[in-house]
Amino acid sequence: MDKQVSLHVKCPLCDHSLMDHEHFLSGKPAVKLNITTDEDRGVVWLCSIYDCYEKELSIDVPNEQIVDFYCPHCNKELTITQLCEVCDAPMISLVIKAGGRVLVCSRNGCTNHHITFKEVGVELGKFYEEYGF
Repeated sequence: MDKQVSLHVKCPLCDHSLMDHEHFLSGKPAVKLNITTDEDRGVVWLCSIYDCYEKELSIDVPNEQIVDFYCPHCNKELTITQLCEVCDAPMISLVIKAGGRVLVCSRNGCTNHHITFKEVGVELGKFYEEYGF
């Protein structure tokens, strides 16, 4: 059986936790983000388990629509200049508390996401220490 890793993430801009300990997906606290579309504003809860694609939305978002993501604390946009390698939509970046970042595609329905490490030795060491690999 594969080990499930529940990532604890925080805002890269204000450093506040994005974990919602009152909203659970797959038995773990969800990642809570504010979202906007061309028509509406709402909230998305993302599963915090890496490679889990479960999510809940407070608004209807058509499949394949690009969504803008914001921190629920500082309300700053989380989009970065890097584009998704699968669908060319902008990626969003969240800081992993244990080290590194998780990048997630902003297009509804695209499941592309990955973890990156800027200072590989330091951040990867913290990540492995936290998650026991």
